[in-house]
Amino acid sequence: MVAAYFLLPLHGLGPHRPVLSWVLFCLALTLIALMLLRQVVRVLLSIPGVRPGMVIPPLMCLSILVFAAAYLALAKNPGEIDGIATRLDALYFTLVTLATIGYGDITPHGQTARLVAVLQILYTFVFLTAAATSLTRYLREMLRRREHPHRPR
Repeated sequence: MVAAYFLLPLHGLGPHRPVLSWVLFCLALTLIALMLLRQVVRVLLSIPGVRPGMVIPPLMCLSILVFAAAYLALAKNPGEIDGIATRLDALYFTLVTLATIGYGDITPHGQTARLVAVLQILYTFVFLTAAATSLTRYLREMLRRREHPHRPR
């Protein structure tokens, strides 16, 4: 996925195609959120055969890359976000925002860039936290079963 992020022709997105850029951004995040929520529900309901360890981490990675692509597209609009010149810069800013570190070397100045940063923070709180929590719950339950295979649930 990371290789695809660095290789995909993302130059067609940005301020010269705002509608397409927003539609793809919203559609991608919505689909990822729905797939994450599906996994969360399956873990909570203890549905047999669920494999969140195979699904949740790639979806989390994909959501990070979607935000990085959005920041890269926003950086094409002068004054929107300062400090993003490359795809690596965009990925770096996404991870710094995700980790709530905020070094201050890249700054969203425009309203659209700030909106995307707020959306990333909310998306992280709601979807990525729920997904990580359900994955942790699943892994804990699997370890408990291995330690005590004959103990009832």
